[in-house]
Amino acid sequence: MLNIQPVPSNDRAPEGGRNPVAAFDADLIEFVRVNRSAAERRVATLPGRRTVKKQWQAAWLVKAVQCIDLTTLAGDDTPGRVHRLCAKARQPVRQDLLEAMGIGDRRITTGAVCVYHAMIGAAVEALKGTSIPVAAVSTGFPTGLTPLDLRIKEVEASVAAGAREIDIVLNRSNVLTGNYRAVYDEVRAFREACGAAHLKTIIGAGDLGTLTNVAKASVACMMAGADFIKTSTGKEAVNATLPFALVMVRMIRFWRELTGFKVGFKPAGGISVAKDVMNYQFVMKEELGTDWLQPNLFRVGASSLLTDIERQLDHYVSGRYSSAHRHPMG
Repeated sequence: MLNIQPVPSNDRAPEGGRNPVAAFDADLIEFVRVNRSAAERRVATLPGRRTVKKQWQAAWLVKAVQCIDLTTLAGDDTPGRVHRLCAKARQPVRQDLLEAMGIGDRRITTGAVCVYHAMIGAAVEALKGTSIPVAAVSTGFPTGLTPLDLRIKEVEASVAAGAREIDIVLNRSNVLTGNYRAVYDEVRAFREACGAAHLKTIIGAGDLGTLTNVAKASVACMMAGADFIKTSTGKEAVNATLPFALVMVRMIRFWRELTGFKVGFKPAGGISVAKDVMNYQFVMKEELGTDWLQPNLFRVGASSLLTDIERQLDHYVSGRYSSAHRHPMG
């Protein structure tokens, strides 16, 4: 069994306490099962059960902005593009809209800026003087199939370059062949290479075949010390979905009840409109509570999403939908 003492469910882990590395427990992973039809029925009813309008919708969307990992992961990325992205991360919503909503004095920023290793320096420079962290995708992104020693060195190099968060990607073949010891070992090695930087583990849910595999991979990653579990790279044929989210956040809840430690969740890929991100927020609220609506425990990997959120906020303020080109693109 785990070498972490479970705590009563009504007790809180130390504020800011980081999910530690636990001993590998094959029996615990084998214990995990998912009822696919029940999970799909649960999320299918979500739009009918949860909706918010007017000022409440605006408040949820402002919170969503603060949880975005504003991302550029393109082959033609340049320092100039990254500087522009970072400027948007510093001021993601137009000041006139914030003033009209009565929150003009608040420092609203995105949760992080996410880039390839080669662009870390440009991002760190552009975000100087802010508390916005730079997140770097690493470990042979997006396939995770480069040699393990090179992936570990890549993590170390990204941390040394100034990344405060590392988004690693699993070698999905280990999940598909049921080799959860290998999943645990590589994530544990990445956690050690991260040092103080937070580790977000991309399980590649769309490539894993079944929801049970998604659940087992999530537990193995948390067991190995992951600070966040993340659905996708954004490059898979199927990326973030509500069934994936439901299964993963329930594994987070299971882990919290077992150990007392909180792990964050990050859906990524295909989340481009405001109503979609709110559905993920509703899942977090229903399954984990309000603590998991904050950027230290909830992130969304996105870029174009920010433009749609800003358009929705503009509509709330003015009563009219503005054209997308009136809003600086994330």
